[in-house]
Amino acid sequence: MTDLAAALAPGAPPLLLDGGLSDQLAAQGVDLADELWTARVLVEAPRRLVAAHSAFLRAGADVLLTASYQASFEGFARRGVGRRAAAGLLADSVRLAREAAASVPRPVFVAASVGPYGAVLADGSEYRGDYGLTVAELARFHGPRVEALLAGGPDLLALETVPDTREAEAMLSVVRGAGVPVWLSYNAEGGRTRAGQPLAGAFALAADEPSVVAVGVNCCPPEDVTDAVALAASVTGRPAVAYPNAGGRWDASVGEWGGPATLRAEDTRHWRAAGARLVGGCCRVGPAGIAEMRAALAL
Repeated sequence: MTDLAAALAPGAPPLLLDGGLSDQLAAQGVDLADELWTARVLVEAPRRLVAAHSAFLRAGADVLLTASYQASFEGFARRGVGRRAAAGLLADSVRLAREAAASVPRPVFVAASVGPYGAVLADGSEYRGDYGLTVAELARFHGPRVEALLAGGPDLLALETVPDTREAEAMLSVVRGAGVPVWLSYNAEGGRTRAGQPLAGAFALAADEPSVVAVGVNCCPPEDVTDAVALAASVTGRPAVAYPNAGGRWDASVGEWGGPATLRAEDTRHWRAAGARLVGGCCRVGPAGIAEMRAALAL
């Protein structure tokens, strides 16, 4: 944690995150048409994950997110994977990223991805939120996932693409006292979470959580990032994290993104000026896009 704290300190260059893991896996010829999405590769082709992580490292990424975003005990059970084996697969997602990180001669942080409950439904619910579940029910869902990921030894936990303050509250309760740093990033649009709550209040949930080292947004429209980053930094007094998608909208009915890409690598300079210390890309942002961001930030 000390190394991460130093990396996030004022005056240090921003840390560059990786991009959309699914995009790189698809570029490698991996079929992700499955409710497990990238977690399917944990079961069927783990070496492909090492190759995908390595592609982002070659592009200059300083932080790798694990292939656990859509992984859950319930989802693995539907594939006939028992609970103990599923816990092992979640931990493996961390170990595989760590293996890739060890192949480069520079510090690389591994962030265990804790995706929202809506992602596990595989129906686009992470772009809507408000699942009708209580905070306690959501905490019971996330708790075992987080425990399994921690067993893999990540450098930090990424509570990401969170569409709803109720889920953020549940996630934060689960990671409290986990002993590793955490970032919290919302799936937001137009200054509100996807469930419609004002972002100022959403960010404020993390302001007094000692384990939270950064707060921000991800998989959101690129044009919303600068304002959200400035707000997150102002409300929490913490560094911000920003990794939007490339633009367009997700069509859950066909499992595809539509619309033009609007993300520009030079936008990262505005995010940095607004307070972002962790910067990268999400869906539709591949290694080439991350390399362009690195160049734009002059890292």
